[in-house]
Amino acid sequence: MTAGSRIVSLGHYQPSRVVTNNDLAGIIETNDEWIRDRVGIAERRIAETESVADMATFAAEKALANAGLTAADIDSVFVATCSSADRCPNVASRVSARLGIQAPGAVDLNTACSGFCYGLAMADHAIRAGAARNALVIGSEKLSDITDWTDRRTAIIFADGAGAAVVSASDEPGGVGPVVWGSAPEKGDSILIEGWLPVIQQEGQAVFRWATTALAHHAKLACEKAGVATTDLAAFVAHQANARIIDGIAKRLDLGPDTVVAKDITGSGNTSAASIPLALSKLVETRAVPSGSPVLLFGFGGGLTYAGQVVRCP
Repeated sequence: MTAGSRIVSLGHYQPSRVVTNNDLAGIIETNDEWIRDRVGIAERRIAETESVADMATFAAEKALANAGLTAADIDSVFVATCSSADRCPNVASRVSARLGIQAPGAVDLNTACSGFCYGLAMADHAIRAGAARNALVIGSEKLSDITDWTDRRTAIIFADGAGAAVVSASDEPGGVGPVVWGSAPEKGDSILIEGWLPVIQQEGQAVFRWATTALAHHAKLACEKAGVATTDLAAFVAHQANARIIDGIAKRLDLGPDTVVAKDITGSGNTSAASIPLALSKLVETRAVPSGSPVLLFGFGGGLTYAGQVVRCP
């Protein structure tokens, strides 16, 4: 058994098509000011030809290149998604085939917006147990396929994209901290994607109240388990659900004055399982967070599920 794991590198992909709030105002009753005030989004990316597997592959290719590794080094692939149109083969298998990864463990998981943190925990556990050495953990979503573009409650929120991390065995503990995960299944009907031709349905106020009142406790617990004070965090990267939700949780965490709070939602919208690796990858790419510094990741959403852990920035 190894001492632990660490995120070696990250990569992300977003479609080229940008949809602004003014674009949406042309098809539904809304406006830029209302959307910015309600959810903090200015624009979002929408895939035209890319599939969930396409975007996952593109993000994974960048993460591998940034790690200086090849497909031959990877033995496990975990893909978090709730929007893949295909049941079988799963996205992880398709990504593995396209990258040329030989005989990996290939797992799709669906805990919606908390999916990347669940996948990261699964990769960390597999590495600690000796079942894996180098894993790809990917969040990829094409939510535009399951969005009702006539429903202003959801059409203003959701978007497409992917983010990926290479997670490797480490002789030093603490690269990926202990996960805190759980759910509130009695509230699970607050977000629905049901049936063969589904569209997202969401009770926005119920999700908002749950997220802003119940989740800070679990996020703090993740820091406690990692032995890191919230005031010492270099960054807080929450699921990019809603700017007001992110601010509400951040306020209850008592973060330090220099802690970076990711707000990728402004330009990317809500990309569910992709949002955390997308936002973290951009922070690393722009060197907004020093390498080796502690970062709290915390996902939450459909289910209602949550998961979070402290990681060391690659």
